[in-house]
Amino acid sequence: MGKATGFMEYGREVPQEAAPLLRIHHWNEFAVPLPEEKLREQGARCMDCGIPFCHTGKLISGMAAGCPIHNLIPEFNDLVYRGQWREALERLLKTNNFPEFTGRVCPAPCEGSCTVGLNGSAVTIKSIEKAIIDRGFAEGWVTPKPPAVRTGKKVAVIGSGPSGLAAAAQLNKAGHSVTVYERADRVGGLLMYGIPNMKLDKKYVQRRVDLMAAEGVTFVTNTEIGKDIPAQELREQFDAIVLCGGATKGRDLPIEGRELKGIHLAMEFLKANTKSLLDSEHEDGAYISAEDKDVVVIGGGDTGTDCVGTSIRHKANSVTQFEIMAKPPETRQPNNPWPEWPRVYKMDYGQEEAAALQGEDPREYLISTKRFVGDENGHVKEVHTVLIEWKRDDSGRFAPVEVPGSEKVYPAQLVLLAMGFLGPEPTVLEQLGVERDERSNAKAAYGQFATNVPGVFAAGDMRRGQSLVVWAINEGREAAREVDKYLMGGTNLP
Repeated sequence: MGKATGFMEYGREVPQEAAPLLRIHHWNEFAVPLPEEKLREQGARCMDCGIPFCHTGKLISGMAAGCPIHNLIPEFNDLVYRGQWREALERLLKTNNFPEFTGRVCPAPCEGSCTVGLNGSAVTIKSIEKAIIDRGFAEGWVTPKPPAVRTGKKVAVIGSGPSGLAAAAQLNKAGHSVTVYERADRVGGLLMYGIPNMKLDKKYVQRRVDLMAAEGVTFVTNTEIGKDIPAQELREQFDAIVLCGGATKGRDLPIEGRELKGIHLAMEFLKANTKSLLDSEHEDGAYISAEDKDVVVIGGGDTGTDCVGTSIRHKANSVTQFEIMAKPPETRQPNNPWPEWPRVYKMDYGQEEAAALQGEDPREYLISTKRFVGDENGHVKEVHTVLIEWKRDDSGRFAPVEVPGSEKVYPAQLVLLAMGFLGPEPTVLEQLGVERDERSNAKAAYGQFATNVPGVFAAGDMRRGQSLVVWAINEGREAAREVDKYLMGGTNLP
């Protein structure tokens, strides 16, 4: 620890962002990196505390506390403070295959558990992580490292999202021949088509995919296992299979009027937008446009925020976001102590942009959608709602109760359903005979990742359900370790 009093001498600083009214006119990332001097000061704020909760990676009250991939955060913070950037990169890559992704899209549970945050503002861990990997690529320190020896074992990875890529990278490092199957036309899964370009520029995804290909990983796109290739055929061709298909079955809203045109699952909207952007800069028109429409986004999470930000860039007439839960408090409450993830009110980039345009946060809290109403052409025109309260039912569980007289009608020509995901699509699991848990996910114990089918493993959202990118990387890495043990009788993978 090089600066024992750094956390007292320097305040928290994060990268500035382009003003909302400027950045909504393009699809590029908009954070302005901190200069090196500021980054070194921010690294100096790390206390190197005796018990660094920042990299514990535990679930507390159902949410991540600390880094799920156990990044060596105090170590790389100190190295950045000392100006030893290459050594900081080496520390970071020991635990994280893709810091360029987590440094951009992770909500940073590490910062929620930072010891400095007990009585002040947390260390800017996420910004430092992003700066380390971006510098590593800029300096040419990140280069292909194919394994020196091949084992002769072949592994198929189904799905190229963060868990699939992490599993593939680790298994390739162990010397196995890895083939990754992706049903879309580009590799990356959620990273490519589920996260808008202004949050994660796709050139960074492609750069990592190209690096992995140079290391020997084979990628097969436009190929849906279970449809284009029977899943059983993979069992015959490969020594092991890792299921990383994600939890792609979106939660629907089967209420009156759901059949109307103009109502879409969020991922239909986001995927088509990014594909059209990458294919033609939207010239092909092959996307769901929000231009000149009143947009209602139902769902308050990250996916809902992405729908808000995307709709604004389409030049929507208005954007409203529904959240069935109550508005979070401004500060931590006694029932949400450190090191839990702080459940506090914040405005993400989409809400900031909507507020800059419309004058206020677009979110409506404690609101439930009752029905959709259409026009004479069968297109949605209104969303009918009612306010709710959360009260305990006879069994003692909280349930929503409608507030009499609180009905309201919102104009809407486009409705986006961003209420989360129910689990994986069943085709591959059924063809392989993989057992599923009560939530329809592939049944495989955490830490083992083996399904009931010999040689078939599962990781990421397909196993644990909808979760964070950083948890997906954790699962991909740990599943790879178990696959290596299965194939070789032991493993040197971390």
